[in-house]
Amino acid sequence: MLFLREHEVEELIDISTAVMAMQAAFVRAAAGLIDNVPRVRASGDGVVLHSMSAADRELGLVGWKQYTTTRQGAVFHVTLYDQTTGQPVVVMEANKLGQLRTGAVTGLAASLLVAEAATSMGLLGTGWQAESQLAAVAAACPLKQARVYSRDPERRESFCQRMGAMLGLDLQPVDSASQAVSDMPLVVTATSSRTPVLAGDDLATGAVVCAIGSNWLEKTELDDRALQRAGWVVCDSVDACRVEAGELERAAELGCFSWQQAVELSDVVSVGPAWRQARPGIGIFKSVGLAMEDIALAAIVLERARDAGLGTVLADTEGP
Repeated sequence: MLFLREHEVEELIDISTAVMAMQAAFVRAAAGLIDNVPRVRASGDGVVLHSMSAADRELGLVGWKQYTTTRQGAVFHVTLYDQTTGQPVVVMEANKLGQLRTGAVTGLAASLLVAEAATSMGLLGTGWQAESQLAAVAAACPLKQARVYSRDPERRESFCQRMGAMLGLDLQPVDSASQAVSDMPLVVTATSSRTPVLAGDDLATGAVVCAIGSNWLEKTELDDRALQRAGWVVCDSVDACRVEAGELERAAELGCFSWQQAVELSDVVSVGPAWRQARPGIGIFKSVGLAMEDIALAAIVLERARDAGLGTVLADTEGP
């Protein structure tokens, strides 16, 4: 069994690889080849343990992601097992892996759901996850420019300078969420806010919103009006969103959204861009993060680590 440190994982994958991995994973999900178990949480004194798992029959792997969150931050690990023997094959530190797969799912969704290829977008948030969201859209779409808003003026200025130079994009820091969103065909929310940061009335006709910042029922990045205006809603997983997507649960309680309307991203992937072409108007993609995504990207990390001779070999475990 291999053990891979964070710096080794980061060396082996990039955002383009992650987008391709997510595309392939959701194709397998559409074919019924993946069993995904939504996240569960256990709370201790000052710590929350988050656990999620999946089985990917085509990859021949089962695995889990576990991570803790405290006031000091988060610690992530992914472990994969061979589905034939049940033996562990790799455990890896997975902070960067999680960042990349989260962004990559948004990039995949944007490439399928924006009516015309997205050359511009509005981004709310300038943190760790916002970086990979922007990079993934740039990798999956012909993105040229973006308007960016977060509460801290210095942070958004720095973000735009750094990420603009890194990705070759025209990034414009703006003074309000409304300015960032107005007239944009694509809007991404990647914040840690517990209350809405996006006003639905600011959305352009036909805009697509990718909301990724909240995966707790108590948090909502989108206001009620955004859901009222939306003609369709796509979820990375409807089952996972039912227990984690605060925006959708609140809208369901208010009667402006029904869970029966929600569509799986895997179903959209199986149809392709034609799915969106048949559904005009404002739409929302809600992503809460799935273990199947971690497993898919971790499998590539494992393969490349073996080829490159990276990682520390640990002693095999003994059977019962």
